[in-house]
Amino acid sequence: MAKYSEEFKGKVVTEYIDGNLSYRSLAKKYHMSSSTPIYEWVKNYERHGMAGLKRRNTKKEYSVQFKLDAIQFMLETGASYTETAVQFKLSTSSIV
Repeated sequence: MAKYSEEFKGKVVTEYIDGNLSYRSLAKKYHMSSSTPIYEWVKNYERHGMAGLKRRNTKKEYSVQFKLDAIQFMLETGASYTETAVQFKLSTSSIV
């Protein structure tokens, strides 16, 4: 998986928020194979500001209780993987 700088993510998010291009159009413009990361960056930015775009340098291990809480949140609220990732401050929905 490609890793993108905080500055790049901020630029793409700003471009999306300014209403210039869709997720898919931005992915195409920046030669990304999927628009999903852009969607996740925007959601993280909306929830946590620029801090939501920072890369984490360490691989974090999650407790069983944390995982159960995330699953319970999804079941009770009907949240998507991405919404759950944002709620639990996860860097990507693939962690869920």
